Amino acid sequence: MGCCIFSRKQMKYVEKCWKDVRVGDFVKVVCNEIIPADILLLHTSDQSGTCHIETASLDGETNLKQRQVVRGFLKPVTVTPEFQYYSIKDTIIYYTVLDDQRKATCRAKQYPGQQKIGFGKENLLLRGCTVRNSEDATGIVVYAGHETKAMLNNSGARYKRSKLERRMNIDVLCSIGLLFVMCLIGAVGHGVWMNSFATPPPFEIPDKDGQYISPSWAGFYMFFTMIILLQVLIPISLYVSIEIVKMGQIFFISNDLDLYDEETDRRLECRALNITEDLGQIQYVFSDKTGTLTENKMVFRRCSILGTEFSHQENGDYFMFRLDSDEEDMVFAQKDCKPRLRSNQEGRSTKCARKRQSARPCTGAQGRKKLVPRVDNEVAFSSPLETDVIPDRKLLKTVQETACQVEAWCRDGHGSDSTSYADFFLALAICNTVVVSTATVSRRRQKSSLKSIGRLHSILKKMKPERLIEFMTSFQSITEKTSVSPLSTGASTSNDHGAEDGISSSYKDSSSTSSEDNKCDVDDKSQPAEPNPDRLCYEAESPDEAALVYAAKAYGFTLLSRTTDQVTVKLPQGNILTFEVLHTLPFDSNRKMMSVLVRHPVTKEVIVYTKGADSVIMDVLESPLGENKMKKIAADTQMHLNAYAKEGLRTLCIAKKVLNEEAYEDWSNNRLEAQAAINSRDELLMDMALQLETNLTLLGATGIEDRLQDGVPETIQALREAGIQIWVLTGDKQETAVNIAYSCKLMSQQDQVLMINTDSKEACEFILDCNLEEVKKYDPLNQSQIFKVDVDLVRPATDHRPTFSLVIDGRTLSFVFDTKLHMKFLELAKRCRSVLCCRATPLQKSTVVSLVQSNLKVLTLSIGDGANDVDMIQAADVGIGISGQEGMQAVMASDFAISHFKHLNKLLLVHGHWCYTRLANMGIYFFYKNVAYVNLLFWYQFYCGFSGTTMIDYWLLIFFNLLFTSVPPIIFGIMEKDISAETLLGLPVLYKSGQNSEGYKWYTFWIAMLDAFYQSLVCFFVPYLTYRDSDIDIFYFGTPVNTVSLFVIILHLSIEIKNWTVVHWVTMIGSVLLYFIVTLAFSAICVTCNPPSDPYWIMEAQMADPVFYLVCIITTVIALLPRYLVRAVQGTFAFSPLVRARQLDQLSQTEREKMIRQWRDHDQLISSLPPPLDFPIPSPTIPALPVYSSSRLPEASVVSPWSDASVSKTAPCNGMSNGTEADPDNKGDFQYRGASDVFSIFTDSYNRAEDEHGTFDTNPFSPGHQTSVGTINV
Repeated sequence: MGCCIFSRKQMKYVEKCWKDVRVGDFVKVVCNEIIPADILLLHTSDQSGTCHIETASLDGETNLKQRQVVRGFLKPVTVTPEFQYYSIKDTIIYYTVLDDQRKATCRAKQYPGQQKIGFGKENLLLRGCTVRNSEDATGIVVYAGHETKAMLNNSGARYKRSKLERRMNIDVLCSIGLLFVMCLIGAVGHGVWMNSFATPPPFEIPDKDGQYISPSWAGFYMFFTMIILLQVLIPISLYVSIEIVKMGQIFFISNDLDLYDEETDRRLECRALNITEDLGQIQYVFSDKTGTLTENKMVFRRCSILGTEFSHQENGDYFMFRLDSDEEDMVFAQKDCKPRLRSNQEGRSTKCARKRQSARPCTGAQGRKKLVPRVDNEVAFSSPLETDVIPDRKLLKTVQETACQVEAWCRDGHGSDSTSYADFFLALAICNTVVVSTATVSRRRQKSSLKSIGRLHSILKKMKPERLIEFMTSFQSITEKTSVSPLSTGASTSNDHGAEDGISSSYKDSSSTSSEDNKCDVDDKSQPAEPNPDRLCYEAESPDEAALVYAAKAYGFTLLSRTTDQVTVKLPQGNILTFEVLHTLPFDSNRKMMSVLVRHPVTKEVIVYTKGADSVIMDVLESPLGENKMKKIAADTQMHLNAYAKEGLRTLCIAKKVLNEEAYEDWSNNRLEAQAAINSRDELLMDMALQLETNLTLLGATGIEDRLQDGVPETIQALREAGIQIWVLTGDKQETAVNIAYSCKLMSQQDQVLMINTDSKEACEFILDCNLEEVKKYDPLNQSQIFKVDVDLVRPATDHRPTFSLVIDGRTLSFVFDTKLHMKFLELAKRCRSVLCCRATPLQKSTVVSLVQSNLKVLTLSIGDGANDVDMIQAADVGIGISGQEGMQAVMASDFAISHFKHLNKLLLVHGHWCYTRLANMGIYFFYKNVAYVNLLFWYQFYCGFSGTTMIDYWLLIFFNLLFTSVPPIIFGIMEKDISAETLLGLPVLYKSGQNSEGYKWYTFWIAMLDAFYQSLVCFFVPYLTYRDSDIDIFYFGTPVNTVSLFVIILHLSIEIKNWTVVHWVTMIGSVLLYFIVTLAFSAICVTCNPPSDPYWIMEAQMADPVFYLVCIITTVIALLPRYLVRAVQGTFAFSPLVRARQLDQLSQTEREKMIRQWRDHDQLISSLPPPLDFPIPSPTIPALPVYSSSRLPEASVVSPWSDASVSKTAPCNGMSNGTEADPDNKGDFQYRGASDVFSIFTDSYNRAEDEHGTFDTNPFSPGHQTSVGTINV
């Protein structure tokens, strides 16, 4: 590939190849061109110094990202339209990577003024990215070739060794040891045999001096001869066959229609071919929440402004209406359309047939956004579910009533409390990194404007009448409210056409696009050309940002354009305000908030708009003395946030701050110094951000709904029945995560929830000890049992013992990792039914996975969809990425890629079981086959003086493993199905056989070895005893031995096959026919192949002798009789659940489903029966604590090492367990805010519930009982 490099000799840009790019070259890239190296941006065609790039080739994200010219090098485009290389003379650029290879010291030093300028990743154009929406960009190369970040990260395919492969490697070493013993026996035997001759035997040839070799040296040489002869004992062909089998398995997994997603036109993708068998042995699953358990399609559902809550009920009704219509449309589309995957399998026919069989929607469903798969060039987070926001009636009326005051505020700069509503929506529109583009961007596809009409027609045609009337009534009332307001232009008309027709217009050239999009003017008198709001397209880095921007647009606060130095917003009254962007402080996982500093175009005030998590925003609010109003607003907002979290909504707080000019200048100068710092630059910038984000004024809060994916509860329940422990690691708020955990059946209402939230190391250790001591009463496992694999430890909710669920936050996890408390944490976590880690950082996620993997010695699987899940995915034994809304970083770092979490069910329970069973049985068969065949040569050495002679021709020895017995085990490994998919899905308990490695254990290997020795003895000595006193030659004896061994090895495999297909029959019969064809042809044409004992016409003579057939039949029966009897007994008495499951496959579908239901009911009944003395009886000195009603909650005390620690009982939250909340004043008032100085312990061992007769049931495990959770304030 070529690029433009500035030539200092020719003083112009010349075309050169990428390989010729050197550090220090000036490179110019144009729109839609791929960047050839890591370039420091020094000039762009945009007057604001902005360059938009697309990083889809690196991380899979299709949204545009902004890069800025290095501060100090920005020149107006009107002055220098082209980059002047001499403008940076006397400048030295430093780019030094630190020791940890993760941070770099970046700065530029200009000598005339000794000015140091710092720069970072926002100024770098990385190799592999594509320039978009900019005519050209110029920069200097800082890294080229293999030193670029893209090349350094491209370390090639990651090799993971599966658990089964590690076990096989040990058995290969055993085979080498067995080979050494056999060769040693041959060497010693040959030496003893040679020593038995008094004189040199006539076949011994002396050397040139007439000396004969001594027996000891003859035995030593014979040792190496035996290695060459018996080296087939080492199954080298096993590894080659395994790779072929895994490719076949991946082919069938990828083409499984149940794992194909028609919506996105994606199938399962395998990125690691060597760990397919690990899918059948998973014991721990670590899952992300957002985008993995949920759809990651954010819908604006609730908001609170100045302590007043607005429910947006109409938007919720419309959301449910869209879900219902999309589900009906999906059913309608599936009747007329076939998946593209099936059409590819059925072969090519006519052109029309291929169109009908496309996975994309047909004519009736063309307009539905849900059915149209999003290609890589389409805008993310732009589905109708996300862009269509119906305003709340109450809030819309309030905004209309304050329109005059907002207009006066825009004109004169004087406002009142009512302008806080405008500030709230301005914060939603401004405080983000959303890139605004119009329909003229060439990278988007054209769409027909008739799609909206066709889409509306299809929805109305198939919608239920009562549902349609209900929705239209609600929608009509909203339009009546909005018809008299200027907001109608920005709200009601932008629902569908703003999201679809805005992308569907004709495109212009990209060069004209960049020049038009970047026209902005701070001066209010010369307003920029107003683009059509319905034609705007928002490209956000996260779905949360897109949802907030679309919500602001629904109320008339429309984001029109954004550059690095200014942002333009259209108000409901039609006024256009262009704010000067002074600084943007991006979101990071430490601060958990984002801020934007802007200058008001009218008042010239410096305003800081901030959004972030409530746990941090609430701690940095200003506390004016005597103003109870602000305290009441904060308290009401916190109450609303708690309610949002209990409903499972994602919450954010919105705040602002007004700076005076002097304070801003001081802060700006200090930040410039921090940017130019050489050491601790990131820490200094963090301190400056925290210094600014203090004393904020709370504007309100938002609640965004992320819908649970289809099939998630059923999948989690099936995986838990399969003995898999499921942990959820998320960065969301604790209340939101707990609510989702209940919704997806990760946690049950009967679970006793242990919530651990600590603020110190001592408290963390104390809480772990208390919880562990309490849990041990019901789960008496010793220390050795805790840290060993036990799949039965994962108990269903119907177990006779109480089940526990552990909820822990990220701060407490940091104490667990720092204070070496991880062993106590693991001991407690393993005794719990489920574990939920909230507010966890990406590093903490990977640390938890590594901790469980290394200490518990279990096989782990991590699944996620975003860039924050990459570390967790790579740390696990098996990493699965979901191709969702947050790009493709998780997919690119994973071993397998799926479209939905529900696909994990069949991938593990069916394909995982099949892959493990196939490879385990095939591996055992290969060891058996090689030992059984090599031993034939070994037994013959006892009758030839251990001379290394073979009774089988060398060519037939080679062909035996290469042709005659190679294909059947490969077909067996690819197509074997010991149990049907329906039975495996109906009985998840069958998955435990793979977790326990029942298919391949150490004794399984040695049993196969003993069977191989037995069969080899039979195959050798039955023909030997038959022809012992005859005058046949060596090859005449070896031919029946070779033939019998083929029959035995092939029929041995046929006994192990559980699911016969045509392919199995063809390969089995074909291998036998191939043997006879090759042997007959070889015997007929090989006249002088191996003189003096030539195999000429031997096979033909044997087949003319009836004794040959009798020997073959008797030998085969005697050799296979023990194995056949064992398999018959196992199938008759059905000792194993797998055998019983195979018997169910013989029944009809109705009978099988009935038997499966009876099986599962029987297992639940058995698990619900309490064994004697299985859990302790409560001590009389420690009375059981009752569960009181919410109207009368007495205070209780808990013994703790802190004298001022106390607890108070409070009413339980909706959908959650009973609990106690920390009360610093000990007054019993309800405070549901998750403060950092609160941690929880389990205090109520035996609950009491009042029955219908008014009496209390003291049984702590009665259905419907909820758990009491105590919280200590330390």
